[in-house]
Amino acid sequence: MKNKLDVLAIVGPTASGKTALSVELAKLLDGEIINGDSTQVYKGFDIGTAKITKDEMDGVPHHLFDTKEPTESFSVAEYQAEVRGWIKDIQARGKLPIIVGGTGLYIQSVLYDFRFTEEASDPEVRSRLENELEELGPDYLYEKLVRIDPVGAEKIHPNNHRRIIRALEIIEVTGRTKNEHEQNAGNQALFNHLIVGLDMNREVLYDRINMRSEMMMEQGFLDEVDNLLQKGIQDTQSMRAIGYRELQGYLEGKMSYEDAVEAIKKSTRNYAKRQMTYFRNKLDIIWFDAERGTEEILKEISIILKDFQILQRNR
Repeated sequence: MKNKLDVLAIVGPTASGKTALSVELAKLLDGEIINGDSTQVYKGFDIGTAKITKDEMDGVPHHLFDTKEPTESFSVAEYQAEVRGWIKDIQARGKLPIIVGGTGLYIQSVLYDFRFTEEASDPEVRSRLENELEELGPDYLYEKLVRIDPVGAEKIHPNNHRRIIRALEIIEVTGRTKNEHEQNAGNQALFNHLIVGLDMNREVLYDRINMRSEMMMEQGFLDEVDNLLQKGIQDTQSMRAIGYRELQGYLEGKMSYEDAVEAIKKSTRNYAKRQMTYFRNKLDIIWFDAERGTEEILKEISIILKDFQILQRNR
């Protein structure tokens, strides 16, 4: 009996054509798209993140876009929880979840059994440990950690009270040390999934990145960043995204316009290189040549998907 495909993921470096392919695949497979990019969750971060437009969605439902205010933080653990929730919701409606993006760790955390210690928290336990710190002193807490978790204690300076309290909190909440909590996590797949990746000649990709950077500037990227700064959005996680920090530097008089644009191109090229390194080392991906075009790639993916019930069901 053929396997049932639970989740499809589309990955690849920035500017490789993931958006166009994902929409066509979603229409072919009766799917819905979930954002797999860590910056496209932010409202107002549109041009610089190459966020898909309503017209480009072409009627396909898209999820986890524009869900965060620019002042909010967004962790991998939070992404993991939200996307797994969307996967259940989409599957319950008989649709295929399709995760699309270039943030490898985020996508990997959803598909595999990643466990994050930040989920292991209890305000009451933390408050009691903070009281112990105040009443009994830091030496008492550190010695307590040494007794319970000598390996973990070696990695924490005795004066780093916050990390000592956090380590003890994890132990009390989970019954395991931080190292035990995370050990061997991330190796077991939780879904019957398929990851397809878009790749292309590096020089061609870099040319596309350079051209897209210029296009973003023509589309009003500078105004987008200026509007964010005018709203007081400056020292935030969101503003550390590529392009935003460079244009902020220009608007604050720290570099010329030309230097800022060149810095965006260089940072994006370096990011694309890091993306490919992560994808190749961390994920099991079936690669396709992005230069062949969306139509040809769709045909090749369709052949692979014949081994899954999902394509059979929708034909």
